[in-house]
Amino acid sequence: MARRGDLLRRLAGAALAVGLTTTLGACVPADSTTGGAPRRAHSRASTGHPHEAHRHQGARHHSTPPAVPSGEGTALAALEELPVKGRAPMTGYDRDQFGPAWLDADRNGCDTRNDMLARDLTHLVFEPGTHDCVVVNGDLADPYTASAIHFVYGDGALVDIDHVVALGNAWATGAFRWPIRKRAAIANDPLNLLPVDASANRQKGDADAATWLPSNKAYRCAYVARQITVKTKYDLWVTPPEKSAMERVLGSCPDQRVLTDSGAPVLVPVNVTAPSAPSTPSSPAAGGGTGGSVYYENCDAARAAGAAPLHRGDPGYGPHLDGDGDGVACE
Repeated sequence: MARRGDLLRRLAGAALAVGLTTTLGACVPADSTTGGAPRRAHSRASTGHPHEAHRHQGARHHSTPPAVPSGEGTALAALEELPVKGRAPMTGYDRDQFGPAWLDADRNGCDTRNDMLARDLTHLVFEPGTHDCVVVNGDLADPYTASAIHFVYGDGALVDIDHVVALGNAWATGAFRWPIRKRAAIANDPLNLLPVDASANRQKGDADAATWLPSNKAYRCAYVARQITVKTKYDLWVTPPEKSAMERVLGSCPDQRVLTDSGAPVLVPVNVTAPSAPSTPSSPAAGGGTGGSVYYENCDAARAAGAAPLHRGDPGYGPHLDGDGDGVACE
């Protein structure tokens, strides 16, 4: 693990030395995020969105880059250092194995979901009395679809917070053997999180780069580079098809850099308890659900029944399944 951490720091340092204005052969500017900033500052570090590049630098159109060998600081170089193995079984996987959704992992007084909305949305409106925490309105330049989305709190069909390395993929490439605090760390690390179009996120599910890429082709290099950076930081492996897909994407942008680390620790600095073993399903307590006579004890049960994701009002939806309270459970 120390070797992987040293590699990430070395790669990230090299990327910073080149400078964020490097464009030779890149599909889009390399992503960067900052973590742990004071809540009221609402720092807007570059997230690598093509919309952001357009706002600040104007649209750029690159010709096909020349063939350049991968070098230190590039996503291709980092990819070559990742172990390659097959997928581990999904036995025991559940979203709850990654801790509650969402934690206040950086202990800034606000949960991770709202931190990410405040980081990436513009024209923010906060719920009064929440100390600029709960985002009720804002505008998102979605990196996955290149569309503009007006976010409204409570409408679960608009914006999801995507785990760029999906938690199911993380489980199958190493996270199954982690302690709960490390799983909670990757689930709440700003490096691994992006507010995106909800429909695109749900199409992705737990897919890796071999089976899903953003429809916005201009963002694919940055997307894959972010996945590689996360997998390097957390000592995850890639499968052979996943690595091949990443290489194909980065073949068009061999100088795409790895991201600067968010600074979030690989063990959350808060108490997180591993979930208990599943018990026999029972009826919900009075007032515990809103989905009528259908009841799912947890998201595993909902997925096994083919019902996930569940929207508020759907049969089986209940607040015990909707940890972030956005109206969509088991997404």
